Amino acid sequence: MSEPRIQQVQQILDHAARSVSTSRSFGPVTAVQPVSGGCINRTERISTDRGPLLFLKTLDVRRGDPAAERRFAAEAAGLAALAAHIRVPEPLAWGEAAGQGYLLLEWLELGGRGDDARLGEQLAALHGAAQPHFGFVADNFIGTTPQRNAPSSDWIDFYGRHRLQPQLEWAGERGLPRRDVERGFRLIAALPAFFTSYMPTPSLIHGDLWGGNYGFTRDGAPVLYDPAAYCADREAELAMTELFGGFSPRFYDAYRASAPLDAGYGLRKTLYNLYHILNHFNLFGGGYGHQAAGMIQRLLDEVGE
Repeated sequence: MSEPRIQQVQQILDHAARSVSTSRSFGPVTAVQPVSGGCINRTERISTDRGPLLFLKTLDVRRGDPAAERRFAAEAAGLAALAAHIRVPEPLAWGEAAGQGYLLLEWLELGGRGDDARLGEQLAALHGAAQPHFGFVADNFIGTTPQRNAPSSDWIDFYGRHRLQPQLEWAGERGLPRRDVERGFRLIAALPAFFTSYMPTPSLIHGDLWGGNYGFTRDGAPVLYDPAAYCADREAELAMTELFGGFSPRFYDAYRASAPLDAGYGLRKTLYNLYHILNHFNLFGGGYGHQAAGMIQRLLDEVGE
């Protein structure tokens, strides 16, 4: 790694040391190694002369994302919430320094396969912990997309108002045909029809749980990272695990053994994954718009709208 980047990272670590309550010193940087896997943030493994290894996520606020510091603060809050129930990398500090928004995390050595059943059991335990309301302590992001998290006792209203409605509005601005946007709003109006015999209770969820956002330590323990955490119907989490694959039958068997799913989950799974497909259209365009339109129509057909 170039000397200018090492100096920049040193400025970030110095800022991080001043920002934490323990006034921890991370020491002089000895190595900065790029880490692959992220499409939004710059990610690096940091070595210092005091150890242990650190994981650094950054965004250039001058040329990239002016909301980077807010984005990383929200991610740290999500990790802290999840940590009470399942292993996550500990957030050490976040802020803005050297023209970079940053999030500094502990480094966890991940590798190979682990205990999928244990992941299912721990996720079920996470979802089973009582929560006071839907939403979260603050708004946050899924990828670069804002998520509104105003506390609510009404899941149907929350999901329609704070998840589907913003995505549909943005999709209309990005070229989703007007008829599909209008059908999407008809679907929001019809949401109660999907919950006639099922009443969700608030569960803390990771919020962006696909195969790229979990791993296992070298001893096989599950680890979650890159959350978009909030309190939701737990089915929304399970639905996303099925959207892009990456989870084994052992995971689902263990989850269902600990927390059986309602018979209507198969239908609501499409309803919940519509949020993510709309978000992918808004981020990446392409065929996601056609996929979202098809999902909307199938859901309307299911409830006779």
